[in-house]
Amino acid sequence: MRLGRVESFVSTNLGHVAGVSEPYVTLPSVPYLAPPGSATAGSLYIDGRWREARNGRVREILNPADGSVLTIVSEGGRADTEDAIAAARRAFDSGEWRRVSEDERGRLLDRIADLLQRDREEIAVMESLDTGKTIEEGRIDVDDVTDVFRYYAGLAGKDAGRLVSAPEGVHSKVVYEPVGVCGMITPWNYPLLQLSWKMAPALAAGNTMVVKPSEITPVTTAKLVELTTEAGVPAGVVNLVTGSGPDAGAPLSEHPDVDLISFTGGLATGRRIMAAASETVKKIALELGGKNPNIIFPDVDLDTAVDYALAAAFFHSGQVCSAGARLIVHNDIHDAFTTELARRAEAIRVGRGQDQDVRCGPLVSAEHRAKVEAAVARGVEEGARIIAGGRRPDDPDLAQGYFYRPTVFVDCERSMDIVQDEVFGPVVTVERFETERQAIELGNDTDYGLSGGVWTNDTARGERVAAALRHGTIWINDFGPYFPGAEWGGYGRSGIGRELGPAGLDEYREAKHVYRNLAPEPQRWFG
Repeated sequence: MRLGRVESFVSTNLGHVAGVSEPYVTLPSVPYLAPPGSATAGSLYIDGRWREARNGRVREILNPADGSVLTIVSEGGRADTEDAIAAARRAFDSGEWRRVSEDERGRLLDRIADLLQRDREEIAVMESLDTGKTIEEGRIDVDDVTDVFRYYAGLAGKDAGRLVSAPEGVHSKVVYEPVGVCGMITPWNYPLLQLSWKMAPALAAGNTMVVKPSEITPVTTAKLVELTTEAGVPAGVVNLVTGSGPDAGAPLSEHPDVDLISFTGGLATGRRIMAAASETVKKIALELGGKNPNIIFPDVDLDTAVDYALAAAFFHSGQVCSAGARLIVHNDIHDAFTTELARRAEAIRVGRGQDQDVRCGPLVSAEHRAKVEAAVARGVEEGARIIAGGRRPDDPDLAQGYFYRPTVFVDCERSMDIVQDEVFGPVVTVERFETERQAIELGNDTDYGLSGGVWTNDTARGERVAAALRHGTIWINDFGPYFPGAEWGGYGRSGIGRELGPAGLDEYREAKHVYRNLAPEPQRWFG
């Protein structure tokens, strides 16, 4: 579908429903998304064609706003993943894709970016329905994905290698080649964005791939795969298997024909992937989340700092690996800060992502909401005190969805599970500090190290604290922005490797040293 406005999209699908500010919508009619109630679905894309799973199984994809069935997709298994790996292997080993010039690969990436913008409103609605985020957040995702493809389109072919200083009579150079077949396992919270961080540099470098999205949010992944085909990416280069992690994802880590695994998701799954990948000693790139500190010094404008703290903690209902879920606030402003934080948190509108003025949509599933509720209960047991939220919304119109109110904990101590463990929901904890040194110690007191924020009007202090924090991204007087040209990744248990930036391209390349003796002569080394 080619649509310029979200109103055009929704008007072709379903009508208005009383009491909501925008109409309920359904997904577009496309080959890879079957309507609710279907017994078959063709959401696997292998060697240039859409097909059903070999086992014939399907999965219902639920709308987290009301628990209804959104669409039906194939439930692929090991045999399907092995088919996809074989297709990617053939496409790589044939050399046809590698022979495509780097400039032409760059033009392909630019065409994908153009198609993303052409279908921007459609994709934003698809992402909203599938993940629960607001349509505006979906639009932001599409624009960010477009920027990522444009960035790597510009980077393709710009680094042909380098000459190495060598003795007279020797020509020495380092060249870069694609890794080979890449397995890409993506999370449910940002299925479109996280795939772009992997797919764009992998294509720019000349790799082939098998994509395994989260089994509960595969919709926009299938859409992006469709757009790569429309842009002209050859058959077998991009392959898609929808299904569960154990059945469809695990073979990617284990299979000897997969050269690299890139995974974004939870720590426990990351550990299993590392162990499986070690059997064939394949390259790995892991982004495993964070428990991210947001440090507030007393010299900032309180109104502004509270505003940013709310967005940092509750954007996408807190289902963000870099969420500012751990506020560390100076004693001098703690009480005023938390009072205002709680007041504004209680005023946040929770609702369907397609409704106007909603800031927090539903959590992704009933199971995930249960995990968030269990974490909140543990926090209370540990002695932390709730001053906002801590409950499901009272609105009966939201009772069928997986909603949870933005929640603020105070009286928190660094030893508490609610402070140390990644909740991955609309929950923020607040700790106190007195000195700069104490703030740094608290900020680094985590097994993770993905991101963090520092709020101060003292430029020197901001730089000192940023330098001392052991996290992959530090924002000073902001929280959350990233750029395609700046590396993203974490310290400690937040993962291995970097995405985005030049390093993100290097993850998908092998460096090869080529040494040429310009005038070989017998050495007579044997006497």
